[in-house]
Amino acid sequence: MSAPAMKWLKIVHIVLVSLFFGGILSSVTVNFALGLGSYEDTLKSYKVIVLISDGVIRTGAVGTLAVAFVYGFFTPWGFFRHRWLTVKWILFLLQTFIGIFVVDKLMLANLYLLETLGPAALEDPGFLRNHGLRNAFVFIQIILTLVIFIISVIKPWKKKRK
Repeated sequence: MSAPAMKWLKIVHIVLVSLFFGGILSSVTVNFALGLGSYEDTLKSYKVIVLISDGVIRTGAVGTLAVAFVYGFFTPWGFFRHRWLTVKWILFLLQTFIGIFVVDKLMLANLYLLETLGPAALEDPGFLRNHGLRNAFVFIQIILTLVIFIISVIKPWKKKRK
């Protein structure tokens, strides 16, 4: 891949990661802004969180994954050439797994409870548990993303040139 192509790939990667991380931060901001006191506000907030998840976070995540494959297959970086890259892959896959199988599942379960139970959902133990767990796992995602950023810049475990 040519040097200008690599620069454009890096730009696309940064934009997509920004969408991904910005979506997570936006989602958590909406989630913490709702006080669970008003059914209508909570229902609207959960619908907004689903829109952010489906539109912004998913676009950023899938795009980031696609760009990562381009980096892996078509650039000298490869997939596992450097230990720090391998760690980034593992953390990204862990973060994505948490997002799909934990955060999204809890979010959709709570939206379902809100739509089926109405205002009673705000007092439902399952809803409250899901809401708290979702908050905790979103923070784990944020921490993983920050660790990935740090690894990307510092590149620990990088072999020194002789």
